[in-house]
Amino acid sequence: MQDQTFSESWYRIADQQIWLKPAVKVVRQNYRGERWMVLEDPFSNQFFRLRPEAYQFVARLSPDRTVEEVWQECVEKHPDTAPGQQTVIQLLAQLYHTNLLQYRVATDSQQLFDRHKKRKQRETRAKALSIMFMRIPLFDPDRFLQKTLPMVGQLISAFGALLWLAVVGMATKVFVENFAAATEQSQSILSPDNLLLLYASMAIVKTLHEFGHAYFCRKFGGEVHVMGVMLLVFTPIPYMDATSSWGFRSRWKRMLVAAAGMIVEVFVAAIAVFVWANTGPGTLHNLAYNMMFVASISTVIFNINPLLRFDGYYMLSDWLEIPNLHQRSARHMRHLIERHAFGVKRSESPARSRREAFWLTTFGITSNIYKYIVFAGILLFVADRWLLAGLMMVVLCIVSWVIAPICKLFDYLSSSPRLERCRARAVSVTLGFVALVLTTLQFVQFPSFFRAPGVIEAKSYSAVMNGVPGQLVKLLAVPGEQVMKDQPLAALTNPESELALAAAKASLEEVDSRILSARSREIANLKPLLSRRTSALKEIERLEADASGLIVRARHDGIWIARGIESFIGRHLVKGSAMGLLINPIAFEFAATVAQDDVKNLFQRNIEQAEIRLYGQVAESLLVKDFRVIPAEQHQLPTPALGWSSGGEVQTEAGDPEGSRTVEPYFMVIGSVSPKAGIQLLHGRTGKIRIATGTEALLPRWYRQFRQLIQKRYQL
Repeated sequence: MQDQTFSESWYRIADQQIWLKPAVKVVRQNYRGERWMVLEDPFSNQFFRLRPEAYQFVARLSPDRTVEEVWQECVEKHPDTAPGQQTVIQLLAQLYHTNLLQYRVATDSQQLFDRHKKRKQRETRAKALSIMFMRIPLFDPDRFLQKTLPMVGQLISAFGALLWLAVVGMATKVFVENFAAATEQSQSILSPDNLLLLYASMAIVKTLHEFGHAYFCRKFGGEVHVMGVMLLVFTPIPYMDATSSWGFRSRWKRMLVAAAGMIVEVFVAAIAVFVWANTGPGTLHNLAYNMMFVASISTVIFNINPLLRFDGYYMLSDWLEIPNLHQRSARHMRHLIERHAFGVKRSESPARSRREAFWLTTFGITSNIYKYIVFAGILLFVADRWLLAGLMMVVLCIVSWVIAPICKLFDYLSSSPRLERCRARAVSVTLGFVALVLTTLQFVQFPSFFRAPGVIEAKSYSAVMNGVPGQLVKLLAVPGEQVMKDQPLAALTNPESELALAAAKASLEEVDSRILSARSREIANLKPLLSRRTSALKEIERLEADASGLIVRARHDGIWIARGIESFIGRHLVKGSAMGLLINPIAFEFAATVAQDDVKNLFQRNIEQAEIRLYGQVAESLLVKDFRVIPAEQHQLPTPALGWSSGGEVQTEAGDPEGSRTVEPYFMVIGSVSPKAGIQLLHGRTGKIRIATGTEALLPRWYRQFRQLIQKRYQL
C-alpha cells in the first residue's frame, strides 16, 4: 500500500479506541504467490480482504489502546511495510461501514443501528435497480444439508467424478446418434402447449443446481444459511447463498463450489438424454427434452459465462486470483481515465502487475459491452410478451443506465476532491469527448451496406419431368454429364398403355372392315363408321404420343443434374414426377431476398458494389453485376433452402408444406455472377450477398433501424 505517511485528518481517529468484533474469523489465503488475510463476519456473512501489513495493524487494535498507539508500534516494528496514516483512515472507514469494528463509546450502538439502516437502504435501492434479478430469501437449509451430507457427500469424491464422466460420456454418444430428432423437436420448444413443461423443467433443474452449490460448500466446511427465490426476468427460480466459500484457503475448492451447479446440471441433462431417447412421445419424453434444453442453454448463456456475475465469473476470479474482479476492474477503468485523460497524477491502479492490469482492462470493457447486449435482449424478450412490463423496464433502465450515471458524472466533475487540481482539464476532456462522439456519429460518413440471403441459379435451366406415367426401367444418359437437345435421358415402360394401343389398332381394323362392307351393302351406315374411324385414329395418335413420351428427352443443351435418380429404377412414376434439372452451366445469376428493413437502401440509394460469399467457401467472394430489382413484393422463396424449415434465415409460414412461403414480404434482387477460379458455381447453392450503397452517418442509420425494430415488433 503506497500512501502518505501523515494525514491532515489523523486527529479525528488518533485517540479512538477501536477493535475487531470477537466473532470475526480470520483466514489466510494466497493470491499469485502473495499472502492475504480474509476477515469474515459469520452473522452478516460479509468478507473483507487485507494485506498482511494492514492486518498487522488491525490485529493489534484492542479496547485498552488508541489508534495512535497501535500505529506507532507498527511503524517502530515494521518501518518499511507499516501502512500510512491515510491508508489507516481508509481501512478503518471500510471496516466501520461493514460493521466489523467495535467501539467503547456509548453512542456506538446508535451508530451501529444507523449503519445497519443505511446498509439496508442501499440493498433496497440495489434490488429496485436490479428488478430483473431480484432475490427473495425464504429459509435456512443448513440443518437439512448437515443431515443429508453423509449420504450425498459420498458423490463429491473421486468416485463421483468418474461416475459423472462415464454417464456424461455415454449420454453425449446417445445425443449425437439422435441429433436429427433433437434438432427437429427444438422447433416446438416455445410452443404454447410446451411452456408449462418448459418452466417445470427449469424449476427442477435450477433447484438441483442450487443444491449442488450448497452440498459442495458444506462438504468443504462452509455454511449455507440462505435459500430463496430469484425473479429472473419476472420468472421465479431458486437461488442460494454460498458466500461462505469465499473464506476457503484453496482456490480450487472455491472454483469447485462455483462450478458445482453446472456439474449437477450437466449430470441431470445426461440422465434426461437417456430418458428422452428411450421413451416415446408423451409427457415424460417432453419433460426430459426440456430439461436437456434448459441445462444446456442456461449453462452456456448465463452460468459458465464469466462476463455476467454468475458461476463463471467467480470461477474466473479465482482462476486469475483476482478477488472482487468486477469492482476492481471498475476502479482500474476509472484510474485509466483519471490518470491518462484527466491528468490525476496521484491516481493509482488496483492492479499489482501488468498481467493483472491487462485482465482488469479486458474484463472491464467486455463485461460492460456484454451486459448491455444481454439486457437489451432481455428487454425485447419481455416486451414481446408483456408490452407494459417491457415499457416499465425500459424506463427503469433509462433511469439507472443513463440519467443516474449522468448525474453521478456531473457530481464527480463538479465536487470530487480527486479532481481538485485538474478539474478544468477533466471538464474540458469530458465535454470534448462527448462533442467528438456526437459529431462523429452525426456527420462523419461511414460505408453503408446491407446483407441478404440468396441462391445461385443458372440463367438457362428447366425441370426434367416425365410427360406420361410409367415405370422407370433404364437410364439412357449419365447424370452430371453434358447432354444435347432431344437426347434420351431415361426410358419408362407402361404395359397398360401398350395394351390400350394394341386394342385401339385392333378397333381401327374392325372399323375399316365394316366400312368396306357398308360401301357395298349398307350405304346408310357409312357416315357413322367414318366418324368412328376418325375417333379411332385420334386415339391411336394419342397413345403413340404417350408411347414416345416414355422416352424422357432433354429439352435443350445442358448438364443433367439428378442426384439419387438411380434409386428410382423400378419405381412407378406418376405424370410430372421430378427427375432432376437440366442446367446450362455457361452463365449464372444470384437471386437475393431483401427484407423490408433494407428496402429504403435498395430503392433510394444507388447500388455501388455487391459481392457474394457462398456457404462452405466464405473466405472467397464473387462479384455480382448487372443488377435488376423486381419492384414488387414477393412471398414465395426461389428455393426452400432459404427458409426456416430448411435451416435458412427467412421466416416461413409454419403451415406451408413446401416451406417456401414467407411470413413477411420481401423484394428480389437478381444479378449476374462473375465466375472465379476455385469456386464451383452450382445451381441451388446458397450464400449471402453484401450490397454497398454508398456512405451514411451512423446516428441517422441507427435511429432508422431502431424505428424499424419498434414498428416491426410492436406496431408503434
